[in-house]
Amino acid sequence: MADHYYTRKPSTEHNRHQLETEIRGLKLKFVTDAGVFSKTGIDYGSRVLLEALELSEQANVLDVGCGYGPIGITAAKLASSGQVTMIDINERAIGLANENAKLNGVTNAKALQSDIYESVQGRTFDTIITNPPIRAGKEVVHRIFEEGANLLAPGGAMWVVIQKKQGAPSAEAKLEAIFGNVEEVTKDKGYRIFRSIKED
Repeated sequence: MADHYYTRKPSTEHNRHQLETEIRGLKLKFVTDAGVFSKTGIDYGSRVLLEALELSEQANVLDVGCGYGPIGITAAKLASSGQVTMIDINERAIGLANENAKLNGVTNAKALQSDIYESVQGRTFDTIITNPPIRAGKEVVHRIFEEGANLLAPGGAMWVVIQKKQGAPSAEAKLEAIFGNVEEVTKDKGYRIFRSIKED
């Protein structure tokens, strides 16, 4: 059985190709490869998240589980005077995310290989965005929420996309328990977008 995308070093044979897409009125190009999440095109959940996402131009953003970079690179275009850090456990994905930042002329985004938050400890962010790795299991997904709360600046927001059938109700309850608030910003085709704000 081929390993899945939540793997440090995918052993799947390379199968690189480039795709072109439009998100938030931005024309973007992405090089993808076997062994990374949603390699054939931007997944629907990420699109719903990006269409709903609110960022200031100066935002300091963290994209957790960035894959080849569609969320983080779009965020970097939206937060044009800010900074975006993209993290993923998958080394192949990180290489692609940095390549795709260059491909799209993005200079304010950088991808780092990281097992959850190990590479960004001690830093704080205005916004954390995640399309969490459901295949990694509920424990990992909930750790992303819990540990991410500690990296948010007061008043900062965590944005999450999750399908109803893949654990949206438990994710919503977990975010409520951690932050004391959770808003369903939008939903589309079973995908739900949650936002929780870190209280001052």
